[in-house]
Amino acid sequence: MKRLLSLGLIVLLIGGGLYVADLPLFRPAPEGADRVVLLHGLGRTETAMLLLENSLAAAGFEVHNLGYPSNDESPDALVARISGEIDACCVRDDRPVHFVGHSLGGLLIRAYLARSRPDNLGNVVLIGTPNRGSELADIEDGLPGTMVEWAGPTAQMLGTGPEDFPASLPPPDYNVGVIAGTRDAIVTNEWLPLPNDSMVSLESAKLEGMSDFRAFNLTHWGLRNNAAVAEAAVRFLTDGRFPGAP
Repeated sequence: MKRLLSLGLIVLLIGGGLYVADLPLFRPAPEGADRVVLLHGLGRTETAMLLLENSLAAAGFEVHNLGYPSNDESPDALVARISGEIDACCVRDDRPVHFVGHSLGGLLIRAYLARSRPDNLGNVVLIGTPNRGSELADIEDGLPGTMVEWAGPTAQMLGTGPEDFPASLPPPDYNVGVIAGTRDAIVTNEWLPLPNDSMVSLESAKLEGMSDFRAFNLTHWGLRNNAAVAEAAVRFLTDGRFPGAP
């Protein structure tokens, strides 16, 4: 049974391809544009963030969609890796640099900002990020052949315990908007509190000190492939609040 659960979770992890029919046309950023750093989630590449990348570019941002080997390295190594890329592209002048992360990408953004907060920091959007840790990682941790073992050292540190990676991150002292999903999947509902996005529970996505919060009836992978979510992210980066906020 544990083996079947692991296989089902792996299918969920690699499922949900990119829907490109509604991608906006890519546009070069105007001179002096604000910059946005995008970070994908566990087991993905920068291709997973194409809809968000193009939506942000269409809104006039200079976008830096960074890839990183999420399955191969520890959280500290991943943060060090992305720190070098961010420092090279985005902190050499006074133009604001914003951040958007999906899932694990959001945790890495929080870790980077806790260690190397740039003076030109703008706004931050976290999408489907397990800010309080993953209940699935708690269940699977330590079982032979499980998803977390297959997914690498960082996946093994994504649980809800006090020694896990999410718990090591301080609350934000910057403007951050959180987007969560509520479309669950039967295969994970036995282990995830409701509501959830099939991978991250709504409560885990919530973050102490967040500036604004929005929930969409979407799955974990659907959050990064949805035009309404992309528009909400654009609005938060531009206005510091999601659409409809007072």
